[in-house]
Amino acid sequence: GLFSTSELAPGFPFFHEKGAIIWNEVEKYLRDLYENNGYRFVISPMVMDKKLWLQSGHWEHYKDNMYFTKFGDREFAIKPMNCPGHILIYKQHLHSYRDLPIMMAEFGTVHRLELSGVVHGLTRVRHITQDDAHIFCLEDQIEDEIFKILNLIKEIYKVFDFKEYTVNLSTKPEKSMGALETWSSAEKALENALKKAKLKYEVKKGEGAFYGPKIDFDVNDAIGRPWQLATIQLDFQMPERFELEYEGQDGEKHRPVIIHRAIIGSFERFIGVLIEHYAGKFPLWLSPIQVKLMTVTDRNLKFAKEVC
Repeated sequence: GLFSTSELAPGFPFFHEKGAIIWNEVEKYLRDLYENNGYRFVISPMVMDKKLWLQSGHWEHYKDNMYFTKFGDREFAIKPMNCPGHILIYKQHLHSYRDLPIMMAEFGTVHRLELSGVVHGLTRVRHITQDDAHIFCLEDQIEDEIFKILNLIKEIYKVFDFKEYTVNLSTKPEKSMGALETWSSAEKALENALKKAKLKYEVKKGEGAFYGPKIDFDVNDAIGRPWQLATIQLDFQMPERFELEYEGQDGEKHRPVIIHRAIIGSFERFIGVLIEHYAGKFPLWLSPIQVKLMTVTDRNLKFAKEVC
């Protein structure tokens, strides 16, 4: 009774009352934790003009996985990622180096056109609600900010009793944006943060995002299958494409760096992994039904109501 799927909505799961309770409890826990760690929540639109996706690079690198619509003679895309929306929010204001880092979070729903052969239960879906955040920071803040995210990941995974996970550092892919020296600098910053956090990791050559290298966490479920949940991606490219600026200590304009990060990944996949991980026996705070009073016979009904 947690969720269901339908042929009329392939890859789009329906969360029933009990499933929604689990979702809402996870969301409540994360929202409080993130706000206590300096994140501020925003809400960005679901549908935005094709021009935005051309500027961000998604049109060139991700178009085959996107949904589109038209209003009159204008083309729009349903967002596959939240980052361009957060960038537009950043651009609404002038920023000083004193304002950074700006930590912008959103439990943002995105849509991705996954091939029908890979769509599976809750773990591979087309409707994805990410625990997404973008940190706009100075270059010399990168390692510290990534170190903080790594510690947050360790804290959250401890709460959900994830003992087995693999950490991967993914480097520059063949199809990518930006100069080689920028990529090298970004990869070094991620590596330094991993070493500082004392995390063992494997290097996955050529498996980074098109705009920057990344750290991924693969968590094993109850039967040993690995699922990618957390991701931390370093991005020097979109600040260039969108001409993002802050005023430095020298009074000149400079580019910030963007750290893209999700810790549980998507709510859909995370809940799918939790169901397997707990074998359906959820801890009390997550359990849709926490207590049942069994009366056995009708004569105990009055007393059971008093207990209730």
